[in-house]
Amino acid sequence: MTSVKTTPSEVKLTASEVLDALIPLVEDLSRDLPERERYRRLLTTLRTLFPGDAAALLRLDDDTLVPLAIDGLSGDTLGRRFRVGDHPRFEALLSRREPTRFPADSGLPDPYDGLVQGVSGHLEVHDCLGCPLLIGGRPWGLLTLDALDPACFDSIDMNTLQAFLSLAAATVSVAERIDTLERNTEEERQRAEAYRQASGQGSRELIGSSAAHQQLINEIRVVANSDLTVLITGETGVGKELVANAIHSGSPRASKPMISLNCAALPDTLVESELFGHVRGAFSGASSDRRGKFELADGGTLFLDEVGELPLGVQAKLLRVLQNGQLQRIGSDSEHKVDVRLIAATNRDLVEEVRDGRFRADLYHRLSVYPLRVPPLRERGRDVLLLAGFFLEENRARLGLLSIRLGQDAQTALLSYNWPGNVRELEHMIGRSAFKALSRHRERPRILTLTAADLGMSANSGGELPAAASSATASGDASATDFRSAVTAYERTLVADALERNNHNWAAVARSLGMDRANLNRLARRLGLK
Repeated sequence: MTSVKTTPSEVKLTASEVLDALIPLVEDLSRDLPERERYRRLLTTLRTLFPGDAAALLRLDDDTLVPLAIDGLSGDTLGRRFRVGDHPRFEALLSRREPTRFPADSGLPDPYDGLVQGVSGHLEVHDCLGCPLLIGGRPWGLLTLDALDPACFDSIDMNTLQAFLSLAAATVSVAERIDTLERNTEEERQRAEAYRQASGQGSRELIGSSAAHQQLINEIRVVANSDLTVLITGETGVGKELVANAIHSGSPRASKPMISLNCAALPDTLVESELFGHVRGAFSGASSDRRGKFELADGGTLFLDEVGELPLGVQAKLLRVLQNGQLQRIGSDSEHKVDVRLIAATNRDLVEEVRDGRFRADLYHRLSVYPLRVPPLRERGRDVLLLAGFFLEENRARLGLLSIRLGQDAQTALLSYNWPGNVRELEHMIGRSAFKALSRHRERPRILTLTAADLGMSANSGGELPAAASSATASGDASATDFRSAVTAYERTLVADALERNNHNWAAVARSLGMDRANLNRLARRLGLK
């Protein structure tokens, strides 16, 4: 790596102007500001003092750089996670204590290639300056400045830059201390992380900045510090298990195990054994004593996914454990005392399930001490681009590419689509589209740009036509070759998607489709959906 030390050959701002720009940052140190606003003001001042085309603040988490604030970069950048070992420029910046400027003809790939706003095609960043932020003498992260003009930073004032870096480090330090006060002690956090890694649980984080997402995060923080039973509700694919993990991680039980059970993934005959355990000879195949999930989770958290699928008989036994903490293994007369915090999740409307006699009312009230709704992706606005950025970076590393980015038409299509499958659908779409787009190139591109067509979407569709229906009619399938069959296939997909979005609540489906309930019932029977 080569670097160029800059010299203040020309001062663009007067000393008074520099002071006027820095004083608000000093005043912010004593203010109670949200972290995001604090970092936004930091980058605004940076761009004022050192004009360029893009700036970013990135925090170093182990071997990965996480963008916390951006200015002039594509919105999906905030969702990306840059593994330092995959990006030589970031590695070079973190290896030095002073600012580093890369020459315009540097052969090191730039992680921001293709991400600068307002630039089409493969025009790359030409003037790059990076500054490590040190807290307590250790690298905390990076501030980066990028410009398309290769001479943009020729006249940069290093004294001003160093003064700004000192204030930036102080700003970050204040934000870090506030964050530490709001969270559990660092020792508890590290123990929880060590357990998650040892138990093989996913390390994905909850990504988003929308009002709906921030409300969810706030509720998680509130309930995490308690020992209340939580019922997480939401559509399929919204990330209910991630929410459960976040609640456990922020709880006093974080250093203890979190045990999960998908109630829909087991036959009715095995659910009771999985929950409560069994003794040898209790039933055919029980060759030895076996502890159930409750005993495994003793002292920690038990997460029951798809709790609405539990058989009524098992519901009664689960209620007894929740009431007195006592359980019996199948085939045993002795009782075991357990201390378990229960988190349950479902995509069903349990109130309607209770009304129809498929779920016990007393168990429902025990589970929903603190109901927590996870918003569907369609209610989260531009969060879809942040999540897309996260999945793009995952696939970039998996496919061995320099960069994967979204074309403007792809961003528009993602924002307009209704997302019946929520975050899971987005994840699968990004992975599938990246692979298919790459396979169409004879030579591996440096930057892979995904278009709306690559995603199988239309930028102007508004998300009204379900993807399954559009692909069925476009594929030339024999079952959709005539008009009547195509219409029937579309109707079936439309109603099925509405059922999924409304948790199989037929009254809500009728309202969402603007149909009379009786007409919807007749249509559903004709389509074989009821």
